[in-house]
Formats: sequence, structure tokens, C-alpha cells
Amino acid sequence: MPAKGPRPKHIPQRTCVACRRTAAKRGLVRVVRTLEGTVEVDPTGKKAGRGAYLCASQECWSLALKKRLLEHALKTTIELPDRAKLEAYGRSLPSEAAEPSSKPEAQGLA
Repeated sequence: MPAKGPRPKHIPQRTCVACRRTAAKRGLVRVVRTLEGTVEVDPTGKKAGRGAYLCASQECWSLALKKRLLEHALKTTIELPDRAKLEAYGRSLPSEAAEPSSKPEAQGLA
């Protein structure tokens, strides 16, 4: 009979809609389409509405907005005022070039 010990704590995983990397839910930024139809950043991760996740990097935010990946994931059209707020938030994030990356191609392993 196997030894019974404490189970490891379950860590919810989510996928970035831009780069498709899977990471811990807390390591990504949630964007939500609210019940009123607006699209906004959800720092608590608990707002009501349809959510999508993005890495905390300028590149992922830029790609998600440029290719309308966020709109597809949230099944809505992002209006100009909401888009401006999301773009400003994305510009405030660090660039991946400034961070050590976990992507194999960035480490020269590809």
C-alpha cells in the first residue's frame, strides 16, 4: 500500500491567447468582457464575465490586440476607449527582451 502523505497543492493552469504558452493562472493577466459589454484588465481575476489570459509582456499584448486574438477569445469587438486602455496597460508592462525567457528559441536551443 502506498504511503499516504499530503497531496501537492493544485495550481490552476491557463494559456496565453497570444503566444499559447501555458503558465500558472496567477502568472498571467486576466482580461474580462464584463456583463455590461466593456473589456478591461481584471487584476483580481474574479470579476464576472468572460475572461482570457495574456502573459505580462508587451509583445503578447501587442500581438493579441493587433491580430484581434483577444476579441476572438472574448467573443466581442473591443471598442476604441477600451482598446486605448488595454494598449496603455500593455505598454506599461516589461518587454520580453528585457527578461530572461523560458522559450527554447530565445536560449539558442531551437
